[in-house]
Amino acid sequence: MTQAVHVVCPHCDAVNRVPAERLGEEAKCGKCRAPLFAGAPLALDEGRFAKHLGRGDLPLVVDFWAPWCAPCRAMAPAFEAVARRIEPRARLIKVNTEEAQALAGRYGIRSIPTLVVFRGGREVARTSGAMDAAALENWIRRML
Repeated sequence: MTQAVHVVCPHCDAVNRVPAERLGEEAKCGKCRAPLFAGAPLALDEGRFAKHLGRGDLPLVVDFWAPWCAPCRAMAPAFEAVARRIEPRARLIKVNTEEAQALAGRYGIRSIPTLVVFRGGREVARTSGAMDAAALENWIRRML
């Protein structure tokens, strides 16, 4: 029997069942027909974050950041590059702590950038501080 993975669409937030062995293929959303994997981080607000965390099976790597934070802005291109290489093994998410203050408070974000890995809806790893692409990718691969 083929195991299915629940993948939340990055466009319409519909939950899709995708056979695990087909995650690497160009899967499309059953509702909006958009690609399920864009090779780019998703910018999520609190409501969308809750859906991706609670309904999807993919590990989430969340970058808690703010637009005024110079290290956050410096790390953004590395985070985008790593998203292209990590998907579909994990979904990379960006949460603007200025816009999602309650979410940042819920997870105790005290400094930015802070990266948090969630698996099965639970936090499994955390680190703070900017990283270059190689260090970021190595850290994510170890945490997955």
